[in-house]
Amino acid sequence: MPVKTTLALSISTVLALSALSSAALGGTISFNPVAFAATDAQKREMVAADTATVNRKPADIGFNTLLRSGDTLPLLGGAPGQIARYGLLIGQDGNPILENGNPRISNDNDFNSLIPVDGKLFLVSQFESRPGGVYLTQLNQETDGTLTPVATRPVDFSAVNGGFTHCAGSVSPWNTHLGSEEYEPDARSWVDPTMTISAYNAQTAQYFGGDGTPDSAKTLMNPYDYGWVFELAVKNAAGDTTVAKHYSMARLAVELAYVMPDNKTAFITDDGTNTLLAMFIADQAGDLSAGTLYVAKWNQIPGNEAMGGRANLTWVNLGHATDTEIATYRDNGTTFADIFEYEAVPNPDTGTCPTLTSINSGHAAPYHECLRIKPGMEKAASRLETRRYAALKGGTTEFRKMEGITYNPENRVLYLALSEINSGMRGAAEDSSRHLGGNDHIRVPRNDCGGVYSLAVGGAIRDTNNQPIASSFVPRAITGIIVGKPISGDPKNACDVNGIANPDNLTYLPRFKSLVIGEDTVTGHQNDVIWAMDVLTGKITRVLSTPYGSETTSPYWYANIGGFGYLMAVAQHPYGESDQDKLIADSGDERAYTGYVGPFPILK
Repeated sequence: MPVKTTLALSISTVLALSALSSAALGGTISFNPVAFAATDAQKREMVAADTATVNRKPADIGFNTLLRSGDTLPLLGGAPGQIARYGLLIGQDGNPILENGNPRISNDNDFNSLIPVDGKLFLVSQFESRPGGVYLTQLNQETDGTLTPVATRPVDFSAVNGGFTHCAGSVSPWNTHLGSEEYEPDARSWVDPTMTISAYNAQTAQYFGGDGTPDSAKTLMNPYDYGWVFELAVKNAAGDTTVAKHYSMARLAVELAYVMPDNKTAFITDDGTNTLLAMFIADQAGDLSAGTLYVAKWNQIPGNEAMGGRANLTWVNLGHATDTEIATYRDNGTTFADIFEYEAVPNPDTGTCPTLTSINSGHAAPYHECLRIKPGMEKAASRLETRRYAALKGGTTEFRKMEGITYNPENRVLYLALSEINSGMRGAAEDSSRHLGGNDHIRVPRNDCGGVYSLAVGGAIRDTNNQPIASSFVPRAITGIIVGKPISGDPKNACDVNGIANPDNLTYLPRFKSLVIGEDTVTGHQNDVIWAMDVLTGKITRVLSTPYGSETTSPYWYANIGGFGYLMAVAQHPYGESDQDKLIADSGDERAYTGYVGPFPILK
């Protein structure tokens, strides 16, 4: 049976909901719940709800595997007999990247988009690896809605110096794939002799033929090549593509960018510790190459503490830029030292700086820094070093593990997942190191199981400089609506198994009042799941369960592809985050699953 979970909604959302009739809200959908994975056999399964009830009519669904990492298919656009291996990472020269003499096959498939073009259907798959990888796969749709892969190929990223840790994503209103580059390299470590380039970042040097060590990274990589929203367009039925990184938007630990119905306003989520929520407003609808960037400021108000707190939001203007302007800085070899003056923080750290401005931000340490922007480098700082610049300008850089974002158009509400509510969100009294020398805007109780927030949007809003913001989709307030429940006594499940744990990607089913919540949890739940939540009642239903050590990625709703609905879903790196001892040698069970739940009848 579905599980009842406490739900808290902002006053504006409650009023909006009460004013809508059930007819205006649309139809109904419910899922036959997936059982909690209790046995070893269940914990090895990739299984979804086998039926759904849509407008009181039953529909047979289930999880359908399209591809698994390492699968071979005909090479898309190649000569007869040529094959491609799905998930094989490719270097700048077009050759496979080798590890210990063997081709690197990524089990880190993350976001997948369905892109129909000129009567053909394509799957764009991005891999959360360093270097990153993206594959384009042509699909065939049967008369019953079943999808099958036909041919695939890696997408060439050499024109943008490769990809990096491609995490979540979205599909733009104009039918392009919006991808991400998470956990951007810290450019300070390239120039500050007291720091070293992390092994995590240095792996990307393999794209250029390097050995993946910090020394090869310093020689071959420009850190400012990574940390961007990228846009991939499928141009025609042959599968020709173009790729652009949008330097005008923001350089962050980009989880994803999500474009609103005006085709101009986009929200960018920033993963990690002490991060931010960004809003970008494009100059022209359908064109993300130029626009104005804002960062949210959390203005806390009392109440809702058990659900993660609440706040009014104001927006700090970080200025206007174009892709071309920022690419010029990068191409001219601009470094962190060209943008900032910096000095060592006091020892022991007291939260002050000898002469420069104190901030506390970043997706990884160091969090407390002493900086000053060099004259004439504000625009470069706003995009190449967005989080540091935002902190200097007074924005909130205290969020923890900011993940998915999606939109409920009936109620004009965004939903935002925070995988954990801790660290910089706890307030200086509880976690001084994540606030030391910073703004200390967020002060909410710790919840390591995370939660989902609603953000009511509207227009006629001014920024913190009292200038009008040119969008009718600006969030005015944020409030927690569902959280996981920490428990003790279960070494494999630190969060109640009848509720969410560490929410990650989100998607919303318009007119059906259903918010889909995917998990990325190591200790919260032994087996990560995807839930469907009725946003009116708060009831949640387990609709998919993944094997040991997996992360659920890519839940994304397609209401009508060729007359059917699809909920995309991926099990990333099975047996990879935990329970490695459960993997049966040479079984191939560690390969990622890429597929969908469905097909659904058109929901109308």
